[in-house]
Amino acid sequence: MNESLLHRVQPRSVAPPQKSSNQTQGPGWAIASFGRRRQIILVAAMTGVAAPVLIAVLPTPMAIAATLGVFCIGMWSTGAVPEYWPALAFFAAAIILRAAPTETVLSGFHSSTFWLLFGGMVLGHSIRHTGLGQRAAGLLAGLLGRRYAGVIAGTVLFSLALAFIMPSSMGRIVLLVPIVASLADRMGYGERSNGRTGMLVAAAFATCLPAYAILPANTPNMILAGAAEGLYGHRISYWNYLLLHFPVLGAAKAALLAVLVLWMFPDRDPVRNAAAEGPSPPISRSERHLIVVLGLCLILWLTDGLHHVSPGWVALAAALYCLWPRSGLAADNCINQEINYATLLFVAGILGLGAVTSSTGLGSTIVDSLSEHARLESDRPVRNVAALTIIATAVALVTNLPGVPAVMTPGAESLAVATGLPLATVLMTQVLAFSNILLPYQAPPLVSAVQIAKLPVGAVTRLCMILFAATVLILMPLDLLWWHFLGLM
Repeated sequence: MNESLLHRVQPRSVAPPQKSSNQTQGPGWAIASFGRRRQIILVAAMTGVAAPVLIAVLPTPMAIAATLGVFCIGMWSTGAVPEYWPALAFFAAAIILRAAPTETVLSGFHSSTFWLLFGGMVLGHSIRHTGLGQRAAGLLAGLLGRRYAGVIAGTVLFSLALAFIMPSSMGRIVLLVPIVASLADRMGYGERSNGRTGMLVAAAFATCLPAYAILPANTPNMILAGAAEGLYGHRISYWNYLLLHFPVLGAAKAALLAVLVLWMFPDRDPVRNAAAEGPSPPISRSERHLIVVLGLCLILWLTDGLHHVSPGWVALAAALYCLWPRSGLAADNCINQEINYATLLFVAGILGLGAVTSSTGLGSTIVDSLSEHARLESDRPVRNVAALTIIATAVALVTNLPGVPAVMTPGAESLAVATGLPLATVLMTQVLAFSNILLPYQAPPLVSAVQIAKLPVGAVTRLCMILFAATVLILMPLDLLWWHFLGLM
């Protein structure tokens, strides 16, 4: 990933240094140009070595999909080039080489997730443009206390609570991040301070990762529930899912996240601005107008099970209204200067790669191959659960998180027979995998948060990796004990 994703903002009192175009597009952790060239050469070499091997052992469409996966994931994970470049290269190569039908390669562009992100960018701009973000930040500031630890803990708690009432993680990111950014400003945390970064990553991670333990709160959860019922008639109830996952993967992970944020991003206690804490100015007409728009969005997002209109199309309709010149809810140059099309292309590329991987059968082949090497045995339930989780985690690295239930669920019945585990247990191992993110590119909502909040991608990646390791070493053993107590193993 790269600084084009971050658009890092220099301190206002210092003029930004002049950069070459190559430096402007460097990775988040600001390595030297020679380091970037070395990374490009390494990824190209890996792709060049992998391509003939894959062509020799796999059918042509699968081999092409796998080669493109090696290339794109290598480029995205190293940040050797701007994040949109591998996405565009994927579109061109997959269509020219006919890895899959064109509509499959470009499926990310007509995905609800893509348009939810676009609509979210417009709504986020409107929240800032009208001043509603500053007003909401003032109200929230009074609830978070006067200590930095209390601010981080309160941000995590508020963000997680939002997941219970709003089903779209992308929608939550869109509403929450601009408000928390405004709150950081009120508390005296500057553009590149640890306090600001800590508050924003706490909000983004807390409303995304622990929410995998709440059934309607994230896309992979709903894909899993729908596929399980459609394929096997196995209905996953809201309360059973919550009881099984929330105590450890929800509540305990949120607490662990708060501790890690305080450790990785320490800062002073917030500065309370007397002027900012005084009486708020009267609410403006544009603020009232935007509150109505956001309220209608929230109502439609909460009731999508009744009207069956995807949250993405609701967000798109709201964005169209905000962009209407006479609405007064967006700047005239919003569509040209406020929308980061690089991130939109990046997300479309991730979704397209997952669709191609699934449509070519590569995902199922990976699962079958890993299952054979895992040596599943019916009398070793704990080992089998661990093996299935590792397999699903490997799938998540290739297809991103929504691809896990799409690839793993069709084979769940055969895996249940091979392991001797109940079908419900085999299905739930997917949650252990897609709730634990190793790299940000796996989760489009997290990528969106990085873009909207202008977070340093290096810091986000480090937090992902540390939280991944802590989850594997601490939370997963606790979760398996909880499963055993509930009789699922």
